[in-house]
Amino acid sequence: MSTTSTDPIADMLSRIRNAIAVRKTEVLLPHSKVKEAVAGLLQANNFIDRVSVTDATIGKTLHVTINGEDSNARITEIKRLSTPGRRYYVSAKDIPAVKSGRGIVIVSTSKGMMTGEQAKAAGIGGELICRVY
Repeated sequence: MSTTSTDPIADMLSRIRNAIAVRKTEVLLPHSKVKEAVAGLLQANNFIDRVSVTDATIGKTLHVTINGEDSNARITEIKRLSTPGRRYYVSAKDIPAVKSGRGIVIVSTSKGMMTGEQAKAAGIGGELICRVY
């Protein structure tokens, strides 16, 4: 089976969503810089516990720890907004708030991946990647 996907970010989000549904605490993914940036933002905003990159015999692996053994997942919903078939771009003033500020939107900007709040503060718009709460 090939690990290549036409939308690797959607694949990553689906793997995390499926792992939460069956109460797994860890997910292993093929590595990419974009996936690592998204996972890093999830970790920085306390939605997941840990992100690490390991070298495999072929390529790298992204190891995402969703939650500890004795705790529940902090992600209620994680949804892809922009897809390869329909990109979703917004200006800084049009970046949406998620659940009155309890969730985050991840935005791909010219300055790199950042949360919606960071992008608004910097006055930068971009492509909406996903919504998490």
